[in-house]
Amino acid sequence: MNVGTNVPMILPMVGTSVTFLIFAGILLLLAGIYFISSKEKPVKPAVGVILFVICCILGHDSSFAFWQKDLTYEGESVYNYLQVYEDDRKVVLSTNVLFGVQSIYLKNDGLTGMYYDYAMAAPLMAGVNEKDHLDVLILGMGTGTFATQCDRYFDNLGVEGVEIDQKITDLASEYFALSGDVKVTTYDGRAYLNAIEETYDVIMVDAYQDITIPFQMSSREFFTSVKKHLNKDGVMVVNMNMRGSKEGNINQYLADTISDVFGEVYTVDVAGSTNRELFASDNAKLLTVFSQNVSLEENEGLFDMMNRVEGNLQEYKAGGHIMTDDKAPVELLGMQVIDELIEDEVTYYKDIYNEQGLSGLMEHL
Repeated sequence: MNVGTNVPMILPMVGTSVTFLIFAGILLLLAGIYFISSKEKPVKPAVGVILFVICCILGHDSSFAFWQKDLTYEGESVYNYLQVYEDDRKVVLSTNVLFGVQSIYLKNDGLTGMYYDYAMAAPLMAGVNEKDHLDVLILGMGTGTFATQCDRYFDNLGVEGVEIDQKITDLASEYFALSGDVKVTTYDGRAYLNAIEETYDVIMVDAYQDITIPFQMSSREFFTSVKKHLNKDGVMVVNMNMRGSKEGNINQYLADTISDVFGEVYTVDVAGSTNRELFASDNAKLLTVFSQNVSLEENEGLFDMMNRVEGNLQEYKAGGHIMTDDKAPVELLGMQVIDELIEDEVTYYKDIYNEQGLSGLMEHL
């Protein structure tokens, strides 16, 4: 049996836990055949069978997050563990068992308080309040948070998205009120760009695999392809997660690579999170257009948010960390940031231990 080929086929049908039990049973069967053929005492295989039976009875709870009893939806796809939970104010998609918000839908109109709000600057940078119509493409659609926010605040946008996980797209319609007018294509973002001729005023890149961008969507060649699909004075916005502070972190590599393709690159850190939004264009008057369109904005909440973005935008000074199709070590760079965050946390508790001893440390835990 080719396990590598069959696991992806089984996972969507029965889930992770049952898949583990299936392959454990196969391995146990092979071990049993070995012991029988070698005429060994049946004690070892018997113990294995008992443990296997116990696991079959107790070890395939359909819920990974067994401590959460109020989930709206829990399931798996080929790519993700999927969890939807909601309250009176919002609906949230998480693809991590313990933490993380990948998409959010607000039941009442308003801003999300997350990086999606900062990304709303991109249509303004592209002149949304001065033009009759803008076309927006989202690579990494999720359940459509950015698309929904654009639809709420601008009435002259045509939005479409690309999402590799069809099951997430299904959840978008069922739980996140994604408009049926928004076209969503199930495809890899880069492959989609290679297959189309259309151009856009805004392209948002928000494709993540856990903590890293897929390597094929982080290279100079990819961002060159994005640029080819932007209209004149178009804007690319990239959501960068897990921003680091050390030299050579993943976001520095991304920003340097993007700066090698685009003439104007600006970044803004998202308050209260590790996200950073990057805006790139070849329009030398990008900030002027942005400022003019902010001044035309009639929604008070969005106006205040955009003023905050404008006040914190920083022009990016490019370095020489360029990722290419030949070399884009996004996994290693992502783990580097994780190590940095863990080191900071450990240092904090280590200092408490050194100053207050074990009792002081226990009080802070």
